[in-house]
Amino acid sequence: MKTAELIFNKVNRFLELFLMTIFALLVLDVLFQVLSRYILGGSFSWTEEFARFSLIWMTILGTAYLNAKKEHLSMDFVYQKFSANNQRKVSILIEVFVFLFALMVMVIGGFNLVYTTLHLEQLSGTMRIPLGYIYAIMPFSGLLIMCYSIYHMSIIYSNKIDDL
Repeated sequence: MKTAELIFNKVNRFLELFLMTIFALLVLDVLFQVLSRYILGGSFSWTEEFARFSLIWMTILGTAYLNAKKEHLSMDFVYQKFSANNQRKVSILIEVFVFLFALMVMVIGGFNLVYTTLHLEQLSGTMRIPLGYIYAIMPFSGLLIMCYSIYHMSIIYSNKIDDL
């Protein structure tokens, strides 16, 4: 197994475990919130905010994970009509577009968002966490998606298109 494949598999395994942990914490948090409403007659204010932040992280990191596995939503009816050589070209073009989107929107835009919220010292309403830390998942996931796009392009370029 090549080094790139080993790193790819290790990062994906870590993401799987991390996403499962976030989901488990989200379930426990919502369960705690519901039980506290019925048992104590009121809920804790931090549980709603924690659920919101967990959902943000799980969604953005899940996007990077699905991109790595090539399991994101796609409509490939027209793609399937192309010849194998044209499918290869279109696949590389798609990966270039994904790379550019991740760079411009997620990494550059995400870093600007993180910088702005940290510079303005914006805090979350209840837990008083700097929002820049919450939004930091955006550029991180963008960098992951960029790395995955480069990995996918290398596989497509080496004619192993079926390995994805």
